[in-house]
Formats: sequence, C-alpha cells, structure tokens
Amino acid sequence: MEYSADECAREVLEVVPVVMRGIRTELRSHRGGDISVPQFRTLFYVSRHEGPSLSQVAEHVGLTMPSMSRIVDGLVARRLATRETHQGDRRRMTLALTTHGHAKLRSARQTTEAYLSQLFRTLPSAKRDTVVEAMRVLRTIFAETGSR
Repeated sequence: MEYSADECAREVLEVVPVVMRGIRTELRSHRGGDISVPQFRTLFYVSRHEGPSLSQVAEHVGLTMPSMSRIVDGLVARRLATRETHQGDRRRMTLALTTHGHAKLRSARQTTEAYLSQLFRTLPSAKRDTVVEAMRVLRTIFAETGSR
C-alpha cells in the first residue's frame, strides 16, 4: 500500500503524543513522580553533549528559557546536574551531569526501556522490524531538519 506524505504527517502527529503519554505515565508510576519527562529529556541531552548551555537544552526540549531554568534549578538542587561558568566566556553557563545524575538517568532509561520492550514483545517479529525501521527513518529525517 502507498501512503501520501500527508497521511504520514497525520500518523506521526497522532501517534507521537500517545507514545509520549505512555512514556510519561511509566516514568511517573515507577519513579513516584521522581523524574518528569522534561527532566528526563534534559538529563539525556546534557549526557550526550559536552557542556551545553541552558539555551541549547531549552531549544532541544522545546521549553522557554524561564521554564528550562526552573527545571535545571531543580536538577541542580537535587544534585543531578551542575552549572559551571564557561571557561572561554564568563557570561555563559554550561551544564553537566553529576555521578548521581548519570545514575538517575540510567535507572529511568532502563525502567522505561523495559516497559517499552514488554509492549513490543506482544508484536510479531515482522511488526517489530517495521517499528525499528520507521524509527530509523524518522531519526534520519528529523536529524537532517534539526538545524532549521
């Protein structure tokens, strides 16, 4: 069957929020509200980038600077992340994870992956192959358009 670009767009817009709701619910249920999806995404981004700025993380997560600042303040207060003055520009702050932050991220990621894995076990192998291929296609498309 052939689908149009419009049908692809509609499916992504319909499915991504449902997937994120499931992930959010899982994070809340196993962590007792310990870590939110924006906090998880912040920790994940900071773990993957060398000394990102608050604005870089805010842009990635899709939050305003004041909202991201509150999230980072909370992560710093909980000793999950640090804010440090950039060596080359004292006006710029960089973010990093603490050892505790890395452990919290690893735990949240493992728990969430286990939840998703359990869901995908119910699918036939061919359907799982389709999901993986679709995610790889989406990653490629959105990585290419990420600089826009």
